[in-house]
Amino acid sequence: MKAPLVLTFGIFTSGLSRWWPASLVIGKPPRKRVMLEPRLGGRWFEISQDETRTVVARIIVWEPPDRVVFLWQVNSSLQSDKDVKSQVDVRFEMNEGTLVELTHDFDLMSVDTGAKLREAFQNLWPPLLGRFATRVESEATLL
Repeated sequence: MKAPLVLTFGIFTSGLSRWWPASLVIGKPPRKRVMLEPRLGGRWFEISQDETRTVVARIIVWEPPDRVVFLWQVNSSLQSDKDVKSQVDVRFEMNEGTLVELTHDFDLMSVDTGAKLREAFQNLWPPLLGRFATRVESEATLL
């Protein structure tokens, strides 16, 4: 992406509501907003119209603006599930713009559960990252 590293990291984390699609609701619908607490131990959560908060993930590594790692708590039906844990590692690297690398690791769970989640998420992240890239590039043109 042709955008500064700090801007890219900020939009992925603090600007989550600017690129995460309103149609993708993990908590109680209808969703009012999606937020991330930008710190180690912070939560990624959704707030529904009735103010119900649903935790989606917890930050286990916080290294701005280079890396953030989430303990993702979403099952294969795209519902919050504190008994299901996978790891999402997002790295940001400056190189004629910012390169973003996202790795979703399912090794924290049983082989069967991990396989089901891998199948559910393999088609989820590419369009989400496409939305994210579009948003970053749009905001970078305003600089």
